[in-house]
Amino acid sequence: MTRARLVPLVLLLAAALTACAAGPNNVAHVDAPQELAGFWQGLWHGLITPVTFIVSLFDDDVNIYEVHNDGNWYNFGFMLGVSTIFSALARPAVSAGKS
Repeated sequence: MTRARLVPLVLLLAAALTACAAGPNNVAHVDAPQELAGFWQGLWHGLITPVTFIVSLFDDDVNIYEVHNDGNWYNFGFMLGVSTIFSALARPAVSAGKS
């Protein structure tokens, strides 16, 4: 690979990696509601992520992720829900290729 192609590739990779870095959450320090979102709400929010994402494009009051959560259990439920729904959505495409 020539240097002319390597430099833009390295810059693109560096930009992609820095774009994935977590930033500060300014909303997390707002007065929390009485009940924090836990595992089950995280699971539900993960399952409805595709619909919530579409709605959030048109409504500024709708967010995909609940910032007032109890931490790791909410995150676990959210990721479990997201992985479940996206693997279920991808399954028909995989099985359609097998004949």
